[in-house]
Amino acid sequence: MNQYKVQVASAEHLHLAEAICLEMEESAKARGTGIAKRSPQYLRDKINEGKAIIAIDDNGEFVGFCYIETWEHGKFVANSGLIVKPEWRKYGVAKAVKAKAFELSRSKYPDAKIIGITTSLAVMKINSELGYEPTTFSELPVDDAFWKGCQSCVNYDVLSRTDRKHCLCTGMIFDPEWEKKAKQREAEALVTSESEPAHGNWDFLKDVKVLERLLSIKEKMFLKMSERSKERKLRRGIA
Repeated sequence: MNQYKVQVASAEHLHLAEAICLEMEESAKARGTGIAKRSPQYLRDKINEGKAIIAIDDNGEFVGFCYIETWEHGKFVANSGLIVKPEWRKYGVAKAVKAKAFELSRSKYPDAKIIGITTSLAVMKINSELGYEPTTFSELPVDDAFWKGCQSCVNYDVLSRTDRKHCLCTGMIFDPEWEKKAKQREAEALVTSESEPAHGNWDFLKDVKVLERLLSIKEKMFLKMSERSKERKLRRGIA
């Protein structure tokens, strides 16, 4: 049951696109949050471009999937559409798929910043282990096409009303410059107090409680904003 293989998807996996799309939709409904809706053809295009990661079982059926997208002419790369079948969610599939997608992203776009937005603490943990850190939305792409993927999310109203500055999701980023600077510091043996401070990895386990409180505060704040907005609309309607 727990045997699976993670690899870059190829032509032999094209027939699985419809099943993957269906699983994405069902997962979004179950979680009550949105996920960018993609057509089977869109996923086939990603597979044909060599920009998709798939996990398959011994029978050749998909158990996990993810694809990569680029924004602003390759300045940013996002690992999107992560999905794992419910019965396979205790076997490390998500972590393995994300790791392979991260590896593929760095191979294809070595200078790009790798980004993501999520409400899942589990995904945040996986990202942090790969080297991502939380970031403000202002550090994410300004490309409208990037944010269009959020339109199917139940939280999109919050994102729109705050001019893309705030949402229930948490933005995360990995910048390859961090590693370059760290290697440069090591090579130059800069150990004085005047040297540029090392960029330390974000400690997810240490800061997870802070993130949980932040998510709770966000939910309460945006709920109040939504209620006030409804009240104003009702008053205008009565008037």
